[in-house]
Amino acid sequence: MSTNTQFMTRKDATNDLARSSSSSLNYIDITDSGGVIDPSPLLSNEERDSSSAVNLNDFQNAANLNDQNDTQHTPWIHPIVSTNAFLSRLSSSFSWQFLAWLGIGHFTLNGGIMPLLWSVSLPLFKELGIDASRQQLYTTMMTSSFALKPFIGAASDLYPIFGYNKRYLALCSILFGFLGCSAVLVLYHSGFASTAQGPLAVERLADLIVICFFAMSLEVANLDVLAEGTFSGLMRRHPESGSSIISFRTGIGCAGAILTKCYVGPLSDAGNFQAIFWVAIFLSIAPFCPTLRGWLPEKKRSAREDGMVKLCPGVMFHRGLFQKKKTPFIAIAASGLAAPIVSAVTTYSDLGVGLVCSGFILLALAVITYAVFPAKFFRITVGLMIGTLCQVKTTSALSYFYTADRECLPNGPQFRYTFYITVTGIVGSIIHLFAVILYQNFLSSWKFRNALIFSIIIRSLASVVDLVLVLRWNIKLGVPDKLLFFLGHATFENLVIILQSITLSSIYAKIAPPSMETAGFAYSAGIGTFCYIISNVLGSGIIMWSSMKTVGEDCNFDDLPHLIVVYQILVPLAVGIPATLFIPNVHQTEQLIEWDSERWYDDETDDQDQTIGSENETNLDGQVLLRANSLL
Repeated sequence: MSTNTQFMTRKDATNDLARSSSSSLNYIDITDSGGVIDPSPLLSNEERDSSSAVNLNDFQNAANLNDQNDTQHTPWIHPIVSTNAFLSRLSSSFSWQFLAWLGIGHFTLNGGIMPLLWSVSLPLFKELGIDASRQQLYTTMMTSSFALKPFIGAASDLYPIFGYNKRYLALCSILFGFLGCSAVLVLYHSGFASTAQGPLAVERLADLIVICFFAMSLEVANLDVLAEGTFSGLMRRHPESGSSIISFRTGIGCAGAILTKCYVGPLSDAGNFQAIFWVAIFLSIAPFCPTLRGWLPEKKRSAREDGMVKLCPGVMFHRGLFQKKKTPFIAIAASGLAAPIVSAVTTYSDLGVGLVCSGFILLALAVITYAVFPAKFFRITVGLMIGTLCQVKTTSALSYFYTADRECLPNGPQFRYTFYITVTGIVGSIIHLFAVILYQNFLSSWKFRNALIFSIIIRSLASVVDLVLVLRWNIKLGVPDKLLFFLGHATFENLVIILQSITLSSIYAKIAPPSMETAGFAYSAGIGTFCYIISNVLGSGIIMWSSMKTVGEDCNFDDLPHLIVVYQILVPLAVGIPATLFIPNVHQTEQLIEWDSERWYDDETDDQDQTIGSENETNLDGQVLLRANSLL
């Protein structure tokens, strides 16, 4: 009998035993936490009481070994086998309810609302006569909602609402986003947007739109951090899952972005912003029912638990957890307020004052991180801060250059929004999906440092293509603008966005401290967002202080090539690559920080994974199969 035949015989016997076990055991216990499955009845009383009780982590390791045996003789390029193996690994650590909730949320919010806001802000603000520097400040203000993640994460861990840390906070966020969509729709439906005349009226209208956009993006940011807190704990308990959950949610978001880009460009060319915001309303409320049904699994808290205090009807405070980690929670919550304050100051007061405040706040965050968290956490955070700060953003100037009309730039590309937003957006989203597959099949086995360096180099190559287009060298070579733009911005730029975001999200998840995964992930991601905002603000100032004119007639983009060379090519290569030395040179399936050996605040076992509950998100059928494997 050949080796393959023996393996298949063993696998068939395993499946038979798993099916017989599932039919003979009454193991399903649906609790009031939204379909959470308790795995403990899988073991008999004798097994639970004996010293040789089966460890579920051993089950997980056995499943991963079987997955490797199933796929080691099959090339990764086989799409069906590769996808099935990926989904099998995914479902062995995450329940279908959570995957469905994550998929719906990312498809409609991260793949719907956010691409919609990013895309529509360019034609909307250009129609109002707002220049590139100001438009970049507005988008920065909109993005600052993501820097509130530390504040939301800390509140989620400490203040259960009706017994749940996440469910009702997510529902309130969905309502907030719905109100923002409704308000901006009223502005256009009532005709107020079309009747705004004069600089003062236009500025007032733009401010109202930015506030509405901020509310919409806040919904996305809040649901994002609640999901991140859930899978951060699972990734720490199951490091062998690697970045699979990050790839899953990124791929779902890319699929949603493809659909979003299909209608935003043509409707923007037609000036029909009202229809765009009608779609946004339906996207904003899509996660409501899955969230209400409890598809975001978590353990229901009780006022009778040790350390839990009832503040008012429906709201509790986890005083015990707060007392154990008072300093980290205060630091995390305070850091979440930094970016919105800086964004408001730079947008509505003075840019220079905002940049000075940003520098002091950035230094304060570094000092707090050094004083509160372990040394390895501090080094990783500093490396990520430097790597993000060195990527100074001048994207608004490039967008205005590419979409400038004949009156503004007679010899420019003069892309219409249907091409710039929809056609290239769809191509870019397809590239995003390809990047997810590329990452999962190649880069997921790389070390963190190598993956970051690779993304930096690819980003610089994409900027070289932008440089060629701005200098119009492609016209001299006979290469059409649209073709070269596809090869540059639509391909390399979109490729590097996904490669870098998956790597960074994996790092944020793996350094999140035990028992406070939501707040920990939010702290790291919030600092990253704050650094991103500073790079945007700095880029806005550079555009403003240059001699460029980006709106009206006789535009001037002469300084744009110099900005691309210095801030998008040289600085990231010279600063970003050395900054990766702060990141431990380990594989993505390994732990970045061994929290058990760090003994940071001496975490209690019963406090760990409070947001996940006893179910631990392990798929039931996978547990039965793993138990069968151990018996064989």
